[in-house]
Amino acid sequence: MANRIKVAIISPEKTIFEGDADMVVAPAWDGEVGILRGHAPMLVLLGAGEMRIKLGGAEERFHVEGGFMQVADDVVTVLSESASTAG
Repeated sequence: MANRIKVAIISPEKTIFEGDADMVVAPAWDGEVGILRGHAPMLVLLGAGEMRIKLGGAEERFHVEGGFMQVADDVVTVLSESASTAG
């Protein structure tokens, strides 16, 4: 869809998630950061916490432990030291 962003969450063991999203909320080292389509390019140091990926009325939750998140051209790439599905 035109209003969506591409998201990938990757840990050293495997790719945890790969798909589209309307919004991503990630635990930056100094607080949460929200990403929507058209966000400015950025590189974020992640802390430990919950990452949320919203698509339509659904929300998927993941737990990440540090790493980095890159945002560029409506693509969000998360490289985490440890990541898993929450719940």
